Amino acid sequence: MFGVTGRERARVRPSMPGLSPFGGGSDDATFDERGEFVPEHIPEPRSFLADHEVLVADAHVAVHGIARELFEERGVYDMTFGYNLARLNLDTRHPGAGFRYAEEGGERNVLRAEFTPTTAFCPQTHTLTIGAFRAWNGLSERHDYELVRIRAAPMHQESEAVNEQLRSLEQEYRETGSVPDEREESATTEGSTADAPF
Repeated sequence: MFGVTGRERARVRPSMPGLSPFGGGSDDATFDERGEFVPEHIPEPRSFLADHEVLVADAHVAVHGIARELFEERGVYDMTFGYNLARLNLDTRHPGAGFRYAEEGGERNVLRAEFTPTTAFCPQTHTLTIGAFRAWNGLSERHDYELVRIRAAPMHQESEAVNEQLRSLEQEYRETGSVPDEREESATTEGSTADAPF
């Protein structure tokens, strides 16, 4: 998977004729329909969602629809497949990859989102999860959650390091009420092999 920022997306799109932001039309048999909940095509809830109210059926579809809109606005794109990252949940070629959600402790004000990449060595898991955090919490007026906590699934080889940075961003967001400036984030990851976050 390869992530891309909104600025990069503007440069990439023109060079890819016919690229759809959602990776195909609604009649494309490669993808489930947006309103469908197909458990065998999405990740199993893992440790970050354990002991919380995992969203299923219409509740999952509704929350994932918000993710799609936020990712579109903030340019959270998977450039390997050429689409909005939320589309991964519907891609039948990659069952078990994408996002799962849970409401923390049954409360509606905190959402947990766990991202499972297509491979354990996906080089853009860092960029994509940070981008998802920034989209959800930077556009908090678009949903009813006070906080959306994002984590990479433990199957990813660098999940501990990625999740440590996500915990740090989350703590700063809780303390300040605003998403940390991306330039500050870039400075904290200097020397890392991961790309700078969105």
